[in-house]
Amino acid sequence: MFYIYIIYSETADKYYTGYSEDPWSRIIQHNENKLDKYTGKYDNWKLAAVLAASEERGEAMKLEKFIKKQKTKKLIDKLINPDFVLTGALAQLVRVPHVRD
Repeated sequence: MFYIYIIYSETADKYYTGYSEDPWSRIIQHNENKLDKYTGKYDNWKLAAVLAASEERGEAMKLEKFIKKQKTKKLIDKLINPDFVLTGALAQLVRVPHVRD
């Protein structure tokens, strides 16, 4: 299963959206890799949301790209809100209820 994950850096007040088969390990990489083009500039990333996307990598990539193209914090705020009902292009996403730190 591929997941869409949203991480947040409180010190930078920034969100980052990505996809991975293991977002819990991926966040460790984001925090350790200071050479990364975007997340390497900031620190103390924490998982804000994890959403099951698809068994297919290509579909997860499309969903990640769709979210990133919106370029709006409003969408990210909705995605991290457990009460927000996912519709339209995002309807296939399924929230992973327990986000581990």
